[in-house]
Amino acid sequence: MKWFLGASLFLALALVFNLGLLAYAMYALLGVMLVSRFLARSWSEHLTASRECNRLSANVGDSVAVVITIENHGALPVAWLLVEDLLPRAALVYDPPNLRVYGRRLQLAMFKRRGRKTLSYQMECNRRGYYQIGPLVLETGDLFGLHRRFRVATEPSFLLVYPKVEPLAGFDIASRRPIGEVRMSYRLFEDPTRVAGVRRYETGDPLNRVHWRATARTGVLHSKIYEPSTVAGATVLLDFHRDSFAERHEPYRSELAITAAASLSNAVFQMGQQVGLVTNARDAADRIRQEGWDGDIRSRSAAQSAAGMLTTSDRLRPLVVETRRGAEQLMRILETLARAELTDGLDLAHLILETASRLPRDATVVAILTTVTPSAAIALGNLRRRGFAVTAILNVFEDRDFAEAAGLLLSERIDSHHLKDEAAIGSVCRSYVLH
Repeated sequence: MKWFLGASLFLALALVFNLGLLAYAMYALLGVMLVSRFLARSWSEHLTASRECNRLSANVGDSVAVVITIENHGALPVAWLLVEDLLPRAALVYDPPNLRVYGRRLQLAMFKRRGRKTLSYQMECNRRGYYQIGPLVLETGDLFGLHRRFRVATEPSFLLVYPKVEPLAGFDIASRRPIGEVRMSYRLFEDPTRVAGVRRYETGDPLNRVHWRATARTGVLHSKIYEPSTVAGATVLLDFHRDSFAERHEPYRSELAITAAASLSNAVFQMGQQVGLVTNARDAADRIRQEGWDGDIRSRSAAQSAAGMLTTSDRLRPLVVETRRGAEQLMRILETLARAELTDGLDLAHLILETASRLPRDATVVAILTTVTPSAAIALGNLRRRGFAVTAILNVFEDRDFAEAAGLLLSERIDSHHLKDEAAIGSVCRSYVLH
């Protein structure tokens, strides 16, 4: 627009002062600008693109192939076209990056009339997450750089990368009450293999309940009393508040917490016991639904911003996978952990207060913590005083930090174990048994 205004002003001056050469030059310039504007618009409007991914869910270490097809449906050739398939900055900044890209997702190309080209690249998944692939950005313009046209050609795709699952050799969680068949403080079922005592026979007792030795010794019918028991399991309580993770340790510590939660859930599931998950994390899919993405973007910087995400979140709604048994239970937990993002909303104390009524008493609460505050220790202690079996895994490296955090929990009579690094995941549960 500025070029048009300037050329029109000079043309007006040339006509007023009868400057024929300047007027001719301005006529030529205005003509070039109009033709350039027409070409840039025509090239942009007749370009279409599509994206194909060979998979939209993967495990850590897998590769995902992306193929982009761009077609020119116009009758005119396109002099130049800049193509870029955007990825969120958070997926590329770390070393190694969450998604390592092989190939070219940014390319400058020319298109003949009715032409077609493909752009392909691969992504190696190094960390779990929920990643936005795209949108695909097209930028073209005239040869003189007077007019540029910018548009978003495709909607984004979303890639789900599941967290790593480490095998837990000799797995058996032991807190005050071990996972397995345990004695309960209230009657749920009676275990006929566990005789707790005898009582006088009551009308309606089945014959297989009669204690014949006591009957023979006393001359009066007596029946067996069985211990109440049930199959327990684990409810993984994961603290994923942003303030719990020091920036200098990221993303290692947060990813280690996710890996520990996934490995623990997998081990409990493999034992055929109930398992659940409670966390204060932000759900990436929920974030995208709330924030959406802008399809009418007028600049490259705006498109790159749309491919990212908000840096803060005041989410006050916890993520809960109900504690139960079932073939689909582990996959629900892994999907929730894959989409988990750090949040600025609920801290651990408020998370426990919000979800305590939904925690089953017949499952051990395994809290995975990176920072233990006095309020968090008291909240976990309150769970224990309400009859829950509570144990903690402390996700810290330094022995001194572990001792300080474990001391706060020990004052609430809660056992804790040191999760120093990824290699310690496989032995963390065995240490509970030995303890």
